[in-house]
Amino acid sequence: MTNPAVPSDQKSKSEGSAAASSFEDTLQRTWEKNRELVVGLCALILLAILGKAGWTYFASQRELNVEREYADASTHDALQAFADAHADNPLGGVAELRLADEAYAQNQIATALADYEKAIAELKSPILVARAQLGDAIAKIDSGQVTDGQQILQQLAGDPKQYQPLRAEATYHLASLAAAAGQADQVRQLSEQLMQIDPTSPWTQRAFGLQASLPAAPAPAPGPGSPLPSVSFQVQQPK
Repeated sequence: MTNPAVPSDQKSKSEGSAAASSFEDTLQRTWEKNRELVVGLCALILLAILGKAGWTYFASQRELNVEREYADASTHDALQAFADAHADNPLGGVAELRLADEAYAQNQIATALADYEKAIAELKSPILVARAQLGDAIAKIDSGQVTDGQQILQQLAGDPKQYQPLRAEATYHLASLAAAAGQADQVRQLSEQLMQIDPTSPWTQRAFGLQASLPAAPAPAPGPGSPLPSVSFQVQQPK
């Protein structure tokens, strides 16, 4: 008597179980063969994660220490020492800017120029860089480098992306130079430019004060083809 045929669904289950068993055996052999490599890779990944976290913590602590040192630099010598020790840090650039302003206030123009140049090279904030450039321009003008200083002022005043108060101050200094040279038309143009930059700025008000202090420009002489002004005489009628 022959055995009845195995049902197809039971046959599929048997084949599936065999395939699963074969996959598990393959996986087990692969794990046993490469276990050390996998464990090593996992350890490297874990070390990388821990290393990154540790470096982030170390960097944040270092930055906090630098900030504390900057806050404690209350004297000129301490500020100079901080600037020298942290030339690669943005706060080092801020310290150089403060030193430059101090030197300029004490009329130490050569020292101020050197410190402004250092600040420009070390600062990262565009606003602070522009502030250092403005100080550098004024110091250059005071040292006799008028053309170089004016060029810096013109760049700051003509850049619409610059911080508005700095643009206004640079424009005013240009107007002040023009007023000192007796260039009334130039002062008027720069005053109008200041009105466009910031009509409420105190630099705008000061520029118009400069304009008012200058003598009015003389009326242009009539050209060859210009009509002569009319002249009238008052004739007295006989009584």
